[in-house]
Amino acid sequence: MGLRERFQAGLARQLGHPSGLRGRIVGAMLNRRNRAAVVRAVAALKTGGTETALDIGFGGGLGLALLLREAGEVHGVDVSRTMLERARSTFRREIAAGRLAVHEGSMTALPLAAASVDAIVSTNTIYFVDDLDAALTEVARVLRPGGRFVLGIGDPDAMNRAEMLTRNGFRIRPLDDVEAALVRAGLRVRAHERLAGGGLGFHLLVTGRP
Repeated sequence: MGLRERFQAGLARQLGHPSGLRGRIVGAMLNRRNRAAVVRAVAALKTGGTETALDIGFGGGLGLALLLREAGEVHGVDVSRTMLERARSTFRREIAAGRLAVHEGSMTALPLAAASVDAIVSTNTIYFVDDLDAALTEVARVLRPGGRFVLGIGDPDAMNRAEMLTRNGFRIRPLDDVEAALVRAGLRVRAHERLAGGGLGFHLLVTGRP
């Protein structure tokens, strides 16, 4: 494996599970590169000021910051201890005040009670999930009846043309497959927004639990 391939493989691992100093750098980078998509995803939730919101795979923490402006109580779940430590440092006042709680966990095993949140956002996460049906079933489990879930993903066709992603284990699924999995989990797709820019394009699937 050449230098370029080793760099790409290392970056791909950090994108899926940021760790250590490199992970902190990646977290800051994600906040910058994904800002427009995360802002739109949180806005699409239309969160009320007294609701409980959740960001799954919050990474650099931009989504948490935005949700804290809109929701009454916020939870964040991430598999990366480095990102959890970053969030605990960045949002120590909000955590101390009881407005934010961050949890170590995966999308397929969310450490939250059933029907405990009103609104959920997750961007750029499902590429790292083996069992999408299990993950979306978990999302539906913790979502209250009438709650909303916004899933943000890069354009699959564009991602499939990105050598770094296809060579390093990103699970790139057709949009139709993702929408079908949402329906199987009991989440009704209410809107599909397309965002240009960022090189890969982006899709927001705005869903809800009946």
